Amino acid sequence: MSDTFNPDTPNIDAPAIDSPTTDPEPAEFEVKLASRVDRLPPYMFGRINNLLYQKRRAGDDVIDLGMGNPSDPPDPIVVQKLNDAAADIGNHGYSKSNGITNLRREVASKYHRKYGVRLDPEGEIIACLGSKEGFSHMCLALMGPGDTAIIPSPYFPVHMYGVILASGNVVALDVADPDKFLSNVAYTCENLTPRPKVLIVNYPHNPSSAVIEGDFFVEVVRLAKKYGLMVIHDFAYADVAFDGYVPPSFLSAPGAKDVGVEFTTMSKGYNMAGWRVGFCAGNADMVRGLGTIKGYYDYGMFQAIQIAAIVALRETEATVAKQSEVYQSRRDVLVSGLRRLGWNVNPPKAGMFVWAEVPEPWKSQMSTMDFAMMLLEDGNVAVSP
Repeated sequence: MSDTFNPDTPNIDAPAIDSPTTDPEPAEFEVKLASRVDRLPPYMFGRINNLLYQKRRAGDDVIDLGMGNPSDPPDPIVVQKLNDAAADIGNHGYSKSNGITNLRREVASKYHRKYGVRLDPEGEIIACLGSKEGFSHMCLALMGPGDTAIIPSPYFPVHMYGVILASGNVVALDVADPDKFLSNVAYTCENLTPRPKVLIVNYPHNPSSAVIEGDFFVEVVRLAKKYGLMVIHDFAYADVAFDGYVPPSFLSAPGAKDVGVEFTTMSKGYNMAGWRVGFCAGNADMVRGLGTIKGYYDYGMFQAIQIAAIVALRETEATVAKQSEVYQSRRDVLVSGLRRLGWNVNPPKAGMFVWAEVPEPWKSQMSTMDFAMMLLEDGNVAVSP
């Protein structure tokens, strides 16, 4: 006799159950989001951008000094190459998650040409859908519950919340004084149990525009080896610098590839923010870990964009340099105007932001976010808090 249940055959041993004459009132459906979502505050730029778009739809003339979102176009030869590549039907299928080979080779060429760094395009470079995506997924590759990352303060939101989304914890250290930052890294590693697992650095710093010299990264490598830290350097403003300053690459420090990776982007200097082209380069094991995560999340960027990015890297260095000159002239106008208004500001050496204290009397009356919202609501000027 079979024990297999047959829904068409009644179970004679089971008691009879009266069917209700009417269905019960259904309970109100509830969406229960994961706890990781509850750990996230409203996205800072989201609040400001929502109000900015509302005001513009209402006809207000809003000056947008908020996100570091380039207002100039890419070099025309890059746009033309994108058009040509998009017309090729062979470029419309899935691409490689880690980026096409020639693009990774071009990144390696730029590193060697500009920083004297030799990279293996097969194992030490991976293309990302913007450096923000790559950074977030690198956190997933390196961190888990109970792991701690040291991050810069003030911080670009993804530096904090990329770690949190990976179930990690953060210790935020002030970046204004690079030597003090390094001293605090050592102190944290000596006194926190378990020791931090990841060190996140970001120079030129977003948003404070703090900068460092090359020997800073020599000390970062020394600390990383001493305390077993894996290093992630966010080098988003590698191509935006002023007054002759050349931001150093973390990977140019001896031994850097032993302990960490560096993220770069084509958003800022190349005016390709919406194209979402970024790169991770450095330690082969970390790059491989990122590639494993990305393999489950995406199929890489549109191949026509990758082909155009090759042209941008290979042929538009002069355009990138001119773009920095444009940003420098805008910086000078803004700093001069704020100083005339009595603001205490210094001209940054790099990046897309002028970092300024909230002036009195507002400084003692409200938070930086409230001040930013007030400027937008009352003055039609959007800034980054």
